[in-house]
Amino acid sequence: MSRDLGYLVLALGCLLAVAGVVIAVVAVLRSRSRPRARGGPADPFRDTDADALRGDPRGLKPGDIVEIRGVSYAVRGSVHLVEGAWSWVEHLLDDAAGAKRWISVEEDPDLELVLWTAEPGATLAPGAPTLDLDGRRYSWEESGQARYSATGTTGLDPSGTVRYHDYRAQDGARLAFEAYGEAGWEVARGEQLHRAEVMIYPQGGPEKVA
Repeated sequence: MSRDLGYLVLALGCLLAVAGVVIAVVAVLRSRSRPRARGGPADPFRDTDADALRGDPRGLKPGDIVEIRGVSYAVRGSVHLVEGAWSWVEHLLDDAAGAKRWISVEEDPDLELVLWTAEPGATLAPGAPTLDLDGRRYSWEESGQARYSATGTTGLDPSGTVRYHDYRAQDGARLAFEAYGEAGWEVARGEQLHRAEVMIYPQGGPEKVA
């Protein structure tokens, strides 16, 4: 009787061991066949430390405060531009004295920030290979036409098209011509900003683009 009981216990133990092996094999096969989650593409050179400490310029929106070289500006409006697969954003700023500037945010592929000042008195017209303004020579860089959508206060229609010509001097200074819709050319001079010169103070929720 005791011998039969021993055989029964031994057989039960073998069955449990076999069942454990089967369960382990099934688990391994399932883990191998399960597709891995795919993350979105990330810029390996993106300065996440600067974004955390100084705010992310890519997220600027109307209502935010941006400090540039020690001067604080309010973001009054934003213009999102798209040309083919390329996109960039221009934000209208004004300071406590009411002076208006624009800051453009573009990844080309590195983050590029340019502070623009309008030149309403300039009598230049785009199209020539080089242009001279205030003793500086600018060379043609690119031109095209983009679609835009505007949010906040920009003085523009909510959406439309814009033509542009961009010029650059040897020292990196910029000269830009833009014509929204059927309007005439507007001229602005730009200077590229270092990331450390810009501090962003987000206000409110995310921007809603029409």
